[in-house]
Amino acid sequence: MTAIAPSPARVRAPALLPRLALVLAALLATLFTAAGPATAHAALTASDPKDGAVVATAPAQVTLSFSEHVAMGDDSIRVMDPQGRRVDTGELRDMCSGSTIRYGTALHSGLPDGTYTVAWQAVSADSHPVSGAFTFSIGAPSATSVALPTGKVGGGPVGVAYGIARYAAYAGFTVLVGGAAFILLCWRRGAGERPLQKLVVRAWVTLTAATLVMLVLRNPYTGSGKFADALDLAGLKAVLETKAGASLVSRLLLLGAAALFIAVLFGTYARRTAGAGAKGSSKSKEKDKEADDLLFGLGIGGAVVAGGIAATWALSEHASTGIQPGVAMPADILHLLAVAAWLGGLATLLVALHKIPGIEREAVQRFSRVAFFSVLVLSVTGVYQSWRQVGSWSALTGTSYGRLLLLKVGLVAVLVGIAYVSRSWTARLTDAPAGKAAKITRQRDVSRETQPAAVTVPEDAKRAAQLARQRAARESAREKQVRDADPSRAGLRRSVLAEAGVAIALLAVTTVLTSTEPGRTAEQASGRDVAATAVPNRAVKITLPFDTGGENGRGTVRVEVDPGRVGANSLHVWVDDPEGRPLDIPEIKVAFTLPAKDIGPLPLLPERAAPGHWSASGVQLPLAGEWRIDVTVRTSDIDQTTVQKNVKIG
Repeated sequence: MTAIAPSPARVRAPALLPRLALVLAALLATLFTAAGPATAHAALTASDPKDGAVVATAPAQVTLSFSEHVAMGDDSIRVMDPQGRRVDTGELRDMCSGSTIRYGTALHSGLPDGTYTVAWQAVSADSHPVSGAFTFSIGAPSATSVALPTGKVGGGPVGVAYGIARYAAYAGFTVLVGGAAFILLCWRRGAGERPLQKLVVRAWVTLTAATLVMLVLRNPYTGSGKFADALDLAGLKAVLETKAGASLVSRLLLLGAAALFIAVLFGTYARRTAGAGAKGSSKSKEKDKEADDLLFGLGIGGAVVAGGIAATWALSEHASTGIQPGVAMPADILHLLAVAAWLGGLATLLVALHKIPGIEREAVQRFSRVAFFSVLVLSVTGVYQSWRQVGSWSALTGTSYGRLLLLKVGLVAVLVGIAYVSRSWTARLTDAPAGKAAKITRQRDVSRETQPAAVTVPEDAKRAAQLARQRAARESAREKQVRDADPSRAGLRRSVLAEAGVAIALLAVTTVLTSTEPGRTAEQASGRDVAATAVPNRAVKITLPFDTGGENGRGTVRVEVDPGRVGANSLHVWVDDPEGRPLDIPEIKVAFTLPAKDIGPLPLLPERAAPGHWSASGVQLPLAGEWRIDVTVRTSDIDQTTVQKNVKIG
């Protein structure tokens, strides 16, 4: 029986590095599971009414102010009464003017007293979803059946899947651009090497698949958080009309151009490179010129496509918002290209060192120079981006973004240190093993060309597979012998492997960093929160004498408001007789009024805690100012009086 012998290349396992795969899996599991939902990049700076405010009359509308532009729809702001019924009109009002970013929604008229819940959801200008909720009260606080949401938009399983797709997109872009740059700038002969071709093509497939996943999941990621909504065509149409959706579609179109680039690189250019280089003949000189011309065209076209793909991130994420976007976006593009040239080229070099023993010393040295210039570009653009996103030394250590940035800088420092070791190994390389490897490669290619396509093998399929494995093992042993012939190459492979491991960690941290609120915005929002909730050194305490005119109608009332600030407070009232003993009376009433803002009186009926002691919790004081406290003391069915005093709150 005649059968086709299994190809040794098919029998041999793919060139996957188990240690790097384990590191990658661990990082993905740790970072994307622990990270949870993406932190808001647009911060809510103010609201009217404020969170926890108690207003005397029902407002006509609810407004929200943000630190940067956001995308909102008619259903983005929802206001619910204590029973959970919506009381807003469902119509979004855009009240942005100049640097003020404000949106609102009108409320129905005639709203009764009680506690109302405001839930909002938007997409920040850098494409990340943001959401939140707060309460305010009309007249006086009340019980409410509406529970504030505990989860954040962009979280849950959809958020994890979207985050993994983001990481895969960054990794695919890095290897795709870095691998092509390594071939064109450092090792032209690599265009004809099968392992490098597989690496670049798989990177293109990874980036394309990740982009498609992000496009499909974009609607549930910024909305309901349910995978089923990925099939909602109306939601997909809405995504395509956003800046993030347009960027993802543009990336897919550019990846089509990248596919054409790859076809030419590994097709026409690889064949011309293989036929060039012979000395003496005019035909070989003509092929050399054709190869050089094609190299120039591929270099220009590849740079344009790579820059365009990098721009799809710059135009839709951090660089497109905040201060100096006109400078930040080009800097971000250069930063991404430098990362790809360095780390993607590093991955390509690692594959070449492990699978292609014939790589020349000059190719490694050229990559060393490319990596050096890439690090320079990374340093300049990275310093600018750090200043732009962090803004202060306190934000560098006091925010999640700053701490992640410090971790990233530390990993870069480690990577540069290992790269220095790799440069020292590169200086010791010799080309003798490379020449020997090239000879073995030529002999192998000649053997494959002269070998018939179909050979007679035993009918036993197991025996045929065993023979194929033996041939593959002999070939692998010859290649390993060549690789190990130069100790310097073995040392270089180890140092490059270490570089690749650190690079994976660096890429993971960078991906999480792009999903974290910039330090400048986080610190500003934190500063506003601290200023709004400043607490005095001690509670507000007052003592007022009273006389209702009846029997046992004289004494003093002591009032304590703790902590005496804007927002929630606890209230304690003690009533004493003239001798200082607790006086148990039928009723105590308290009311708060802010005359300067025409707020109040806000009535309060404390509960009896003990003889002569009344208390209440959750007393909401919406604004800072000079508040008047009115205390009504009733000592019998007909005897009562009201005493008052002004106090400073907040």
